[in-house]
Amino acid sequence: MSKSNLQNLEDFKRAVSSTVRALANDAEVEVSFGTSPTPKPDQLRLPMIYTDMSSEEIADLRGKGDSYSLHKLHHDKSLHYKYMPKGELAEKVYNAIEDARVEAIGSNEMAGVAKNLKAHLEKHYEDNALNPEEEKTASLLGDVMKLLVRERLTDETPPATTRKAVNELRAEVEEKAGKHLDDLIENLNDQDEFAKLSRKIISDLDLARDYNEQEENDDNKQDDMDDQTDQSEQSSDDVEDDSESGEDGLEESGEQSEDEIDDGATGDQSSDMTTEELMEMLKQAQSEDAAPPRNDNDPFGLFSNGPGYQVYTREFDEYIAAEDLCDPEELIQLRKKLDQQLYHLQGMVSKLANRLQRLLMAKQTRAWEFDLEDGMLDTARLTRVVTNPTHPLSFKIEHDSDFKDTVVTLLVDNSGSMRGRPISIAAMCGDILSRTLERCGVNVEILGFTTKAWKGGKSRIKWTEDGKPDAPGRLNDLRHIIYKSADTPLRRSRNNLGLMLREGLLKENIDGESLLWAHNRLIARSEERRILMVISDGAPVDDSTLSSNNANYLEDHLRHVIEVIETKSPVKLLAIGIGHDVTRYYKNAITIMDAEQLGGAITDQLAMLFEDS
Repeated sequence: MSKSNLQNLEDFKRAVSSTVRALANDAEVEVSFGTSPTPKPDQLRLPMIYTDMSSEEIADLRGKGDSYSLHKLHHDKSLHYKYMPKGELAEKVYNAIEDARVEAIGSNEMAGVAKNLKAHLEKHYEDNALNPEEEKTASLLGDVMKLLVRERLTDETPPATTRKAVNELRAEVEEKAGKHLDDLIENLNDQDEFAKLSRKIISDLDLARDYNEQEENDDNKQDDMDDQTDQSEQSSDDVEDDSESGEDGLEESGEQSEDEIDDGATGDQSSDMTTEELMEMLKQAQSEDAAPPRNDNDPFGLFSNGPGYQVYTREFDEYIAAEDLCDPEELIQLRKKLDQQLYHLQGMVSKLANRLQRLLMAKQTRAWEFDLEDGMLDTARLTRVVTNPTHPLSFKIEHDSDFKDTVVTLLVDNSGSMRGRPISIAAMCGDILSRTLERCGVNVEILGFTTKAWKGGKSRIKWTEDGKPDAPGRLNDLRHIIYKSADTPLRRSRNNLGLMLREGLLKENIDGESLLWAHNRLIARSEERRILMVISDGAPVDDSTLSSNNANYLEDHLRHVIEVIETKSPVKLLAIGIGHDVTRYYKNAITIMDAEQLGGAITDQLAMLFEDS
């Protein structure tokens, strides 16, 4: 493992640990990673983190942390046990309903938490499938009740792997306990009332009697007496066992795994932070999952929308990973289709990749400093010592050249006018760019932009229902697609690039806001050199917006955004137009007439930027 990767892992551990403490509102929670014995009461142990984790594994890990934190914050154990029913199955259902309540509170308040919890739930049922054909119906009831209650509280449907089992029991549960299930949402934040409703639901399902305080107290007293009797009978045995353990017991209690030592240090690094600081960190982390991504530390004001530009509604905008728009099997087929279309360009691909790699490696060439008093012995100068024994030995030291840490974003226009060969070449260039730059330690992000619908989509419907107010501003539903994030290796995202060939994906293009989105993702990165490359075929076009505003509405906004980035931002901006002149918008731009020229154009433009930096 390289030093840089290790540093990234430690940063990630600290971020996860801080988020857990912030969400739990408890700065004393100890978070560790890896395998070990059962954790202590205020200790959370998460799975081991490694450099090759998939996005699903990361979301699952975060989901486990979020679930723990929400239980710390919103779950009162004493209140929970007060209403605990008798019977194994009844207890299982009662616990499941409470789990759904606690996690629903976090999901409804924070989109990022909802996403993590969903990933954790899906992973759990992938590993622990519900099979109504092999298991007794009763044994599935706890899981089914959690999923049904979660569905009511958050409007989230159960994972696909569980729907068969859930649907087999849904009708019976709804018929018996539907009324009390409907009442749960009104008492989501009141654990006392929620627990009483849970007991009513359990009674509706004939698993236990309804809650009666007097009867429960009598039962609890009897249980306490039974427990005291059992404890007194075991006390003498416990004393004898303790004396026999002797020094062995001390040695065992003092042992600590290597994982615990390492992870304990990681877990304590932010324990001196205040709760307010942790909550602020959590808000910042959650804002990264929201749309559009923003950076409140942007020194030039997050690129204000510009004179006269507004958005009628962001309610229907979509910021989504490519794999969430398409089934994995279809993505594989689309990628094969892309490879077939560009098979004859493989020679060009290799030449471009080698050329760009040589360019970048030349920038990272090391240099030697000679004639030093210490360092590595310079054998080339030993002849001087042979000819003149009084001449001192000569040493040398190798120095790395100053090659800035770099990230490159490729923003691809996914509008309908790119259909056919242009979009195929753009997809392949994303592949070339990622494959080549990754070899040189440069992170690459590939993004796409289009709209969810033609002619305005749900935004226009809402505008029509509101009486068609004048000058509504942008009037369509954005769709911004993440084909490959900067921290994801290409081998995990390679198939995503095939999505660009999917029939029906390419619609209209609103360039200004898309450019802001890609730019703000770059601004949030830590790399010293940040490059944004736009591949487009011309001006922004959205019929719905332009028919309800002035004809230059989107174009004026694009010019404003470009001007601010080019004059005030640390991000280097360049553009490549396919078949259309984009130099009238971008200062650093070229236009190509043949899509096959795109790969060479990318290489030339990057070479120029690396020379200038």
